[in-house]
Amino acid sequence: MAGRINDEDVKAVRDAVPIDAVVSEYLQLRNAGGGNLKGLCPFHDEKSPSFQVSPSKGLFHCFGCQEGGDTLTFVMKVDHLTFSEAVERLAAKAGITLRYEEGGYNPSHQRGERIRLIEAHKAATEFYIAQLESPEAEIGRKFLAERGFDQAAAAHFGVGYSPAGWDHLTRFLRGKGFTDKELLLSGLSQESRRNPIDRFRGRLMWPIRDIGGEVVGFGARKLRDDDNGPKYLNTPETPIYKKSQVLYGIDLAKKDIAKASRAVVVEGYTDVMACHLAGVTTAIATCGTAFGGDHIKILRRLLMDNGSARVIFTFDGDAAGQKAALRAFEDDQKFAAETYIAIAPDGMDPCDLRLAKGDEAVADLVQPRTPLFEFALRQIVARYDLETPAGRAAALDEAAPVVARIKNTGAQHEVAVQLAGMLGILDTQFVVKRVAQLARWARERGGKGPAPQRGTAPQGPAPAAPRQGHAGPALNLRNPVYATERELLKLALQHPDLVSPAFDAYGVDEFTAAPYAAVRQAILDAGGAEYGTQDPQDYLVRVRDAAPDDGVRAMVTELAVEAIMRRTVDAAYAGEQLVTVRLRAVDRRVRDVQGTFARLAGSHGDPEQLSAVQNELWVLQQYGRALRERGAAAL
Repeated sequence: MAGRINDEDVKAVRDAVPIDAVVSEYLQLRNAGGGNLKGLCPFHDEKSPSFQVSPSKGLFHCFGCQEGGDTLTFVMKVDHLTFSEAVERLAAKAGITLRYEEGGYNPSHQRGERIRLIEAHKAATEFYIAQLESPEAEIGRKFLAERGFDQAAAAHFGVGYSPAGWDHLTRFLRGKGFTDKELLLSGLSQESRRNPIDRFRGRLMWPIRDIGGEVVGFGARKLRDDDNGPKYLNTPETPIYKKSQVLYGIDLAKKDIAKASRAVVVEGYTDVMACHLAGVTTAIATCGTAFGGDHIKILRRLLMDNGSARVIFTFDGDAAGQKAALRAFEDDQKFAAETYIAIAPDGMDPCDLRLAKGDEAVADLVQPRTPLFEFALRQIVARYDLETPAGRAAALDEAAPVVARIKNTGAQHEVAVQLAGMLGILDTQFVVKRVAQLARWARERGGKGPAPQRGTAPQGPAPAAPRQGHAGPALNLRNPVYATERELLKLALQHPDLVSPAFDAYGVDEFTAAPYAAVRQAILDAGGAEYGTQDPQDYLVRVRDAAPDDGVRAMVTELAVEAIMRRTVDAAYAGEQLVTVRLRAVDRRVRDVQGTFARLAGSHGDPEQLSAVQNELWVLQQYGRALRERGAAAL
């Protein structure tokens, strides 16, 4: 069993790997102001970015779904890793050798399951690449050459060859220390009567990488006539490979997709290679499955759904390709990007097109041609005889519901007008009204309530509700009491130098919202804001570790990432927040003491106790007056 990773090494990993560099491997980040970055959250679907990253603090927080944490938390959540696996993965990136409390230095048998499977795939990739140079692999090299791919192209994409024997890879990986259980779990080997054997034999191999660049599976191309298997054989579903959640080439294309706000979806591995070699470096492909919702989520986070974002599908011109295009249109409304389809006039795929007509023809093919909705509608309309009223009516019956699914009402109206033209129906308004009616019925059947009134949407991120275990009044940023408490806690976490040492003298009861009081206690338990002036990044780690539960820990992250309400954050502004929170606490105490004094006086209580209460009331009133007159100088 793996020992506990040395705390100093965990801290070294946190410090060595910038959180924005890690997050940028999964989504596009843009400037959010105040030194923060923003993007579309990878943990829930959203239209506009509410996911923020603070590079200076090493934290992320989503104001939509409330997920948050540090670099390790992000890797754990996004890749479903254990804490140890996340540390090991980032340590490998940073070149840090980890020490374990039990068992010395990082022996391979102590690695987490996912890390072990990734390492097995990395070793397999190197093995297959080496085998491509063998005499047996001549058939594979010839296959590549016939499709216009030289040795450099094969090396760029990591293409390799699996020997035709039963267990060449299996024996190689055993020699590297991998167990039979790990080889079977990885999908690289499969059961046989006696011992595991290679899953892929005598095939050309394409490594399939996740968005972070790790090899998680393989696509294997049949080369010989006596191979009775399918033309393409992919890795089966494993703990690290889910075909509906991977896109071939995404590791190479992600930066250019984000930069150009454009993605080109092709059908196969060789098509991706052809596109990239022709300069279309935003090309990606699915891996033996239809383009679906999980693939869309990956692209949306890279495209950021801005107004100029485009997704171009380059399906084959045959019946299967047209069917694939129609399936893609089913999910079209999940994009905010414009979607197009590009089919070569002669029906060639990008690989064949590059061979026949060169790189320029491939580059020209993927220039946006036909909007996907228009292609889908033309496919529907083409099935009917538009020369007859009955044919036009039948085509309208099938096509109108498709147009009604378009969520943007302006675009829906425009497409409805185009549909009337396709059908040859002169009464355009009849088609427009029909589509609008279908859209309205669909909304009603979906049980959606009326749209919110204009001008009533809350400004800024919605405040978090109190967490379970720290029940209190609902947090409303428009409530000036809670807003100031929130602001002071943000300053204590983000700019401890501006509120120290005064903040550390504040009692937990000076924060009236229970979750805020819990955060104040966590800061206290972590050594106070004064500690944050010495080691800001470790300070936030300590505060999060001191939180009593996940709810308070999430609140700490949220406050550490959320922007300060004032553009200029200085000592004067910090002083205002300190004074306001303290003054309200003093005023509350004054009211309590006044009530006690009135009760004692009315019941003729102990004169000595009455005098003590009266004295406390006088001191509080003098302190309150000083705070009002002298501000932070009176703290």
